[in-house]
Amino acid sequence: MSFDPDEFALDPTLCHLNHAAVGPWPRRTAEAVARFAEENRRLGSLHYPQWLATERCLRERLARLIGAESAADIALAKNTSEALSTIAYGLTWEPGDEIVGIAQEFPSNRVVWQSLGAQGVVWSALDLDRSSDPEADLLALCTPRTRMIAVSWVQYARGLRLDLERIGTFCRSKGILLCVDAIQGLGALPFDLSRIAADFVVADGHKWMLGPEGVALLYVRPSLRNGLTLRQFGWHMLEHSGDFDRADWRPAEDARRFECGSPNLLGIHALEASLSLIEEVGIGQVWSRLQERTAHLIEAIDRHGLELLSPRTPERRAGIVSFRVPGTPSSELYAGLMQRRVLCAQRGGGIRFSPHFYTPVEVIDRALGEVLEIAAV
Repeated sequence: MSFDPDEFALDPTLCHLNHAAVGPWPRRTAEAVARFAEENRRLGSLHYPQWLATERCLRERLARLIGAESAADIALAKNTSEALSTIAYGLTWEPGDEIVGIAQEFPSNRVVWQSLGAQGVVWSALDLDRSSDPEADLLALCTPRTRMIAVSWVQYARGLRLDLERIGTFCRSKGILLCVDAIQGLGALPFDLSRIAADFVVADGHKWMLGPEGVALLYVRPSLRNGLTLRQFGWHMLEHSGDFDRADWRPAEDARRFECGSPNLLGIHALEASLSLIEEVGIGQVWSRLQERTAHLIEAIDRHGLELLSPRTPERRAGIVSFRVPGTPSSELYAGLMQRRVLCAQRGGGIRFSPHFYTPVEVIDRALGEVLEIAAV
């Protein structure tokens, strides 16, 4: 499906290739936030019931995005780190339990598991740089004491995409939990819980979902939900949250039990608007257009003799393309690109470009031209 290019009226002097960090808001998202702010200024919370309807709509959109059976399975966390901590410190561990992960993880999906070492939990990490078959090598790290595999769907620095179906099938056969940090994939390519046997899925909304910081998805498989020990308590996570005078209480049966206090309704309005655009375009079309852009970028990297650091095969890629220029320090190249308003990141030993489905090809070509000029290739 086509979309209105005016949804992304970015400054024409800017090459925005940094969706793997913080994505820009579509026009409708900025307008939703402005309307919400103006309504607060003029009417206060008069329309609070309508705000909660927007919250319900966001849960429904997130459920569809990951293929969850119900919006009741979706909790709204503040960020990915909080969501992962809810899982890590909700599960019951025994000394000697093992968690298998990846050494090159973003800190959010590494330190939380390492912190469980105080309880005697062992975190075993695969070095991606030494692996030609990461799924096989992850599974080979598992022992009878392995309780969980905790990985990112897409590695943040160089963009390696894991075969989650393969990992999930193994986990179910061995009774191992699978926790997926999906922040570098959701909003960019399709995800389906009916095919991916994930027990936990987490993702913040400010990257490929094109939303704000401060609102994140937390999915817990319903059969595991009541088994997680709650570490935070408040009015919002109660089954009868609107009955403030009720003396007896119990946590909500649905995923709201993980949300202890008042929701971030400003962020909720923003993310709901952003996901409405992704739904209108269609995640299949989003992914198709993004693949065209990453393929174009890789072809240009090869043509100009630069060194590709990201996976070359389409099955291993998502929206991240990292590269380096032989003979030019990446720190020097990054500083030069940012000075020239090419918004990117220095990651994984090189420069990380991360366009999205709407990114004009001309912007990608202009950014590569700046790379060549700075490096004098």
